[in-house]
Amino acid sequence: MIAKTQYKMTPADLAVVLALVRGSSLAGAGERVGADASTVFRSLQRIERGLGRALFERSRAGYIATELAAQLAEHAEQLEATLEAARNAVETAPSQVSGLVRISSTDTILHGLVAPALRSLQLLHPLLGFDLHTGNELVSLTRRDADIAVRATKRPPQHLVGKQIGPIRVALYAAKAKQAAKPNIKLADVEAGRVDWIAPDEALPEHPSVVWRKRNFPKVLPRYRVGSILSVLELVALGMGVGIAPLFLAEGRSDVIRLTEPLDECETELWLLTHPESRHLRRVSAVYGHLALTLQMP
Repeated sequence: MIAKTQYKMTPADLAVVLALVRGSSLAGAGERVGADASTVFRSLQRIERGLGRALFERSRAGYIATELAAQLAEHAEQLEATLEAARNAVETAPSQVSGLVRISSTDTILHGLVAPALRSLQLLHPLLGFDLHTGNELVSLTRRDADIAVRATKRPPQHLVGKQIGPIRVALYAAKAKQAAKPNIKLADVEAGRVDWIAPDEALPEHPSVVWRKRNFPKVLPRYRVGSILSVLELVALGMGVGIAPLFLAEGRSDVIRLTEPLDECETELWLLTHPESRHLRRVSAVYGHLALTLQMP
């Protein structure tokens, strides 16, 4: 085993350690450093041999960082922040804002709100690039898994910088009948149990729409369960049943019809969030400011 004093870590080594701390797996780390899992594995072996110490504990749950790996990750984050600040310092003109901005949201919010806003931002800052992560979980802005998060919540994390965009209102929708087809579904059909329901699956057990349906239609068992609210609306539009969807996603469509007034019990809030240490970066500030001005709730 190579003696510790003979080995000097490089910024690339620190990047591998940080990626593995954040990703918890070889594949997750590979996505962050732009390499495949086998390359990350070989790099980790080389680093650990050079240090003469193990940096991670291998388990069925993934790669668990040792105390030394956690310390190295902190240094890597400091280096990452320094590099970001250096890149920011060389950008002189507002028209030259550039770099990659990582945005986290759900697919519903991405398609209904964020993507249309980014389309207009592309014209203002053509050198910006975007990594768009969708999922129901809130990624860690503290660990730089994302620069900006756009989320539905009533309790945003207190350690983040945030702006409340507005209330997310939802209603019950059905497919709009075409000419010469069967009549539109009525609310009475829903109350009588004559139509199928489309609802979020077990990944969203406490979603307001699920709670509302169970309270108001306790005997209903959805025929279709899907992994996102966007999928709920798409199946509704196909005429496969009724479902609850946000107004910002459904009201501009011609293939669905609203059966109820907005459901106050299901209302939540849309928040635009970032980390205080990321807000000063020009690429993040430019995107955050644009979203803050552009995102609007019906």
